Amino acid sequence: MSNDFGAGMRTWVNNLDTLGSDAMDSEGNVIPFDRSLIYPYAFRHSFAQRHADAGTPLDVLRDLMDHDDPKTTMGYYRVSLERKRKAVKTLSLMVADRHGTATPCSPTAYEQRSVGVPFGCCTEPTNVKAGGHACPIRFQCSGCGFYRPDPSYLPAIEDHANSLRADREKARAMDAAGFVIDNLTAQINSYEEVAATMRERMAALLKDDRAELEEAAAVLRRVRAGGDHKLLPLTVAAKNGA
Repeated sequence: MSNDFGAGMRTWVNNLDTLGSDAMDSEGNVIPFDRSLIYPYAFRHSFAQRHADAGTPLDVLRDLMDHDDPKTTMGYYRVSLERKRKAVKTLSLMVADRHGTATPCSPTAYEQRSVGVPFGCCTEPTNVKAGGHACPIRFQCSGCGFYRPDPSYLPAIEDHANSLRADREKARAMDAAGFVIDNLTAQINSYEEVAATMRERMAALLKDDRAELEEAAAVLRRVRAGGDHKLLPLTVAAKNGA
């Protein structure tokens, strides 16, 4: 049945006389929409994107898409610039230092004076200038005074702490020198400290404020993950002059 529906839709799309997109060329003419992008499954992506652009909360959109995991839902849309700005504004107030101590900043400072690294943001000038590729201490972020994590990085921080634990066990099995074990342990403890402190701050928020923060964190994680989907046109296509 699904194959028949797909074939029927392909025939219908190919026989449409006109199918415009939302884009225009340099002379102001509507650019034709790429018909190869129109297939039944694409409507799920467009459905998710329209809801995301309208500000539908992630948990609501997850239910509408009938997904068990919100991460699956996040793969169906890209974040609009407006939603990203709103998320940055929310998260900029929850920025912390390497001890988890609150270090709020303005949205402008959040974006322009720091650079994203695997487990948070970095304000070290040379690293910012190099786009995050010139860390002088090899991304041992939790031991750096320029480290500025926010709650959107919590899953990455906690995953990294678990990875460091695994590395420590491997190092012990290799009979590594004590300073190697000590370094790994210190990093684990430091990352655990900042994660625990941020979670305590989140738990102290009012329910609505915490929900807004969690939504903003999900938005920024989606931005960092990348991904893009071309939306199906909203305009009604005409056939045979109808």
